[in-house]
Amino acid sequence: MKFVDEAPIFVAAGNGGNGCLSFWREKFVAKGGPDGGDGGDGGSVYLEADDNLNTLVDYRYQPKYRAEHGASGRGGNCTGAKGADMVLKVPVGTTAIDMDTEEVLGDLRKAGDRLLVAKGGWHGLGNTRFKSSVNRAPRQTSPGKPGEQRNLKLELKVLADVGLLGLPNAGKSTLIRAVSSAKPKVANYPFTTLVPNLGVVKVHDHRSFVVADIPGLIEGASEGAGLGIRFLKHLTRCRVLLHLVDMCPYDGTTPAENALAIVNELEQFSPTLAQRERWLVLNKLDMLPEDEAEAACQEVIEKLNWQGPVFKVAAINKTGTHEMCNEILEYLEETWEAEKANPELVEQELETQQQMQDEARERIDSLREQHRAERKAAKEQSSSDDDWDDDDYDVEVEYVP
Repeated sequence: MKFVDEAPIFVAAGNGGNGCLSFWREKFVAKGGPDGGDGGDGGSVYLEADDNLNTLVDYRYQPKYRAEHGASGRGGNCTGAKGADMVLKVPVGTTAIDMDTEEVLGDLRKAGDRLLVAKGGWHGLGNTRFKSSVNRAPRQTSPGKPGEQRNLKLELKVLADVGLLGLPNAGKSTLIRAVSSAKPKVANYPFTTLVPNLGVVKVHDHRSFVVADIPGLIEGASEGAGLGIRFLKHLTRCRVLLHLVDMCPYDGTTPAENALAIVNELEQFSPTLAQRERWLVLNKLDMLPEDEAEAACQEVIEKLNWQGPVFKVAAINKTGTHEMCNEILEYLEETWEAEKANPELVEQELETQQQMQDEARERIDSLREQHRAERKAAKEQSSSDDDWDDDDYDVEVEYVP
């Protein structure tokens, strides 16, 4: 299935039904009075999180959704039927954004969460509503109100506790295969991971966490190079980032240079995300001689001026991965317990996540605008150069007698 994590859609709630103008007409009842009923309310549009979905691909091909209109009122004080609501199923972790106002309407964080994105129109009133002691035969009615309409952008951010960060071929997919049951593609060339992958790491019985593997970053990713920048937003909900460093690069670069490149790209993409809890994972140590491995690791730590946790692993044979997962679980459980004891920490975490997501969205949107402007300029330049002159054909012709 194609992975789609962004989809623009149009939603329209139903209009309210009109009120009815009617008078009671019956044999032997000369002046029965007004009996026009109210219209029905228009249907609303909701988003509902469904844990059976993991992509927004359906909304890429079906972008318009309209709820049912309310029925008009009828005589005999009959109220019109209410329009049926429309419930759109989306994956857990979806954010709804109004494209016209850039307002974040809400997040769907767990299965069953429901979000109102377009409210149905209010019903119109029949003439019965307007009767009074001085207005015995009212001919006033009111029309139904139109339903709300919105241009929405749906953004999916995978929900994971731990996110893997690193250059292509750093061993992220191999690591997630080593610690979980997930089986992402693994090969000896870069960009084998094209979409995020999730894996559940079961450390002990009833004690586990979720890890996310995103496509690798390359130098210049903050300017739009490579695949990783559009998937970095998936890390904004992770509590811990694991920065994987390939200790035996195949392209002749040094591990320290590669590690610094990732840090620089992360800071340019989102300064708040760069300050997130991040642990250093030095991978592929099985490919280095034992007498060189420690010196190589120390060089990376010194170049980064690293003060946080460091793990030395070989993901392909699971060396050091169990100890790393134990420490990650202990850190996450301490964080969860602290948030249960202090609800203010939860609010602070939500604010931090929102700030990271705003920075990520702003960066990605600015890059898109930049690319559109470049394409437009290139198109205008190519269309303006339609005159035929000598410069178009710079060919020397030699006449031979």
